[in-house]
Parts: sequence; structure tokens; C-alpha cells
Amino acid sequence: MQKFEGVILAAGRGTRMLPFTTRWPKPILPILGKPLLQHQIEMMKSVGIQKISIVIGHLGYEIVRAVGNGSMYGVEITYIEQTETLGIAHAVGRLESRIQNPFLLCLGDIFFRTGDLDSMIDSFGEKETKAVLASKLEENPEMIQRNFAIILGKDGQQVTRVIEKPRYVQNKLKGCGVYLFGLEIFDAIRRTPRTAMRDEYEITESIQILIQDGHRVVNAQIINEDLNLTVPEDLLNINLLELRRQGLRNFFAQGSPRSAKLKDCVVGARVSFGSGLTLENCVVFDDVKLPKNANLRNAIVTPEAIIQCNPEKIT
Repeated sequence: MQKFEGVILAAGRGTRMLPFTTRWPKPILPILGKPLLQHQIEMMKSVGIQKISIVIGHLGYEIVRAVGNGSMYGVEITYIEQTETLGIAHAVGRLESRIQNPFLLCLGDIFFRTGDLDSMIDSFGEKETKAVLASKLEENPEMIQRNFAIILGKDGQQVTRVIEKPRYVQNKLKGCGVYLFGLEIFDAIRRTPRTAMRDEYEITESIQILIQDGHRVVNAQIINEDLNLTVPEDLLNINLLELRRQGLRNFFAQGSPRSAKLKDCVVGARVSFGSGLTLENCVVFDDVKLPKNANLRNAIVTPEAIIQCNPEKIT
């Protein structure tokens, strides 16, 4: 049976997520009481992956503190520091000497809900496949333009071309931030030039080199949701989406409060509630002390601040 490793890229600065990212890197922001990274680690473990490498950069020590060596999740985690953020291919290339097996790669600032992830794993190796790209059927062309397009051959599975942030959208197939690569990708990365668009080493360029070298790359349409953490409203929206998906009115990391009125809220651990408190559509971080008689709606509350979200951006 083929053995796979896991890789999560978690080195970005996340400047548009301020003020959170002065203290919390995006990959450890809470989604229903768990750091975003934990959801990805659990996803990898669900398909038998035991060894995971996490690329860190901005506030990397906070990621190490939150996730540790992986023992609490039943996996082994090692960390690699990326001192320069020069694109996905650049980050993956730093792992060449550390990765010994085909690997599942995830972008650490995206919340994923997958369908049949096992089918993606099973596709690898069939007909000497060397890469599998997770995708989603996307109705909104703008979302494809923000990500990358996947063009398929006549068989409807083999990838013939990938286009980073296409201006012209040819179909509804959007590439998402989950990839399965064989070690051949490192040969392609070493020959990947910086792009003119963003002056970075794009993984889509590396994938195209892989295709041009004659390696089989296939599509796996398994992504149900891929929600980027870009601005504060995204954090609130993802938590509210998960509340609805799980059929919950509220979520509490610990026991629910008796003195507060809450509707559609996600509340962390060790939170103290003042009397007469009303919360609606809110995310409350760990270790927050909420004042008496406060009335908050569409807000994210940290120990240091209350971030009021734009209600027009709340879904």
C-alpha cells in the first residue's frame, strides 16, 4: 500500500486579517473551538497520513505552541521555517530533502470541507499518475479568477493545462488549495521561473512543467467548501457556516453560560460572562471577559478587543 506524507503551508503574514495577525497567525484562528490547522491535520489523519511537515514563518512560534509535535492528534509533526515568502512552489521546494514519499499538500489559511478524499488518494498511482488536483465545480467565475483554472483532456479526468488567476474563464472547474504530488514535483519546482504577474514561484507553473514532461496529472472534484481566511468577516462567516452545517444554535468549548442570551454564537474556553449580556452572530475567543449588559452583534471578541464586522459581508 502506498505511503503518503502531509504538508501544510502556514508561513503567510495575513496583513488583511489585522488586528488578529499581530498575535495569531491565520492558520491557528479558531473554527468551532479548534485551530484551523487542527481541522487540516484531522483531515490528513482520516486518510492514514501519520507524518506531517508544517512550513512556518510569521509568528511561527505561536503555531508550534498551538499544535505542538502532533502527539495530541496521533500524528508526528515537524516544522520548517520559510524566511522568504516567494510563492507556494518556493515553500514546497524547501521540503525536498525532508520528504521521502508522495505527499498531500494543503494551504494553511483555507478551511476545507471535502467529499471523498479517499478517492483522491486512490487516484494517485493509477496509470502512473504523478499528481492529483482537488477541485470544485464553481458557479462564480470571479472565484476561479482568484484561484486557478483546470483544463481537462478528452477523457474528462486528465489535466492538460492549469492557469493561475485566469482573465478568461473557460469552464467551471476551479483548482483549490489541496494537491497530491509525487516526488517528481521537486524536479519541476527546480525549473520553475518567477512569474511576471506576482514575481513569485507559482505551483501552477510547476504543475504545467510536470504535464509538459509527460507525467499524468488528474483532477479530483472532491471539494465541497473552500473558504479563505482573508478578512475578519471570513472568520465569522466560516464559524457561522459550521454552526448551520452541524445543526447547532450555539457552540461552547466549555459549559454554556446561564446569565447570557446568545444566538448563533461560537464561544471559546475559559470565557466569563457578565450578567444581562446579549450576543448574536459572534465569535468569542478563549480567555475573554465579557462585560455586564453588553449587546453585541456581528462581532469577533478577543481578550484585547472587539472587532465589529460589516453586516453586509456576513452570510
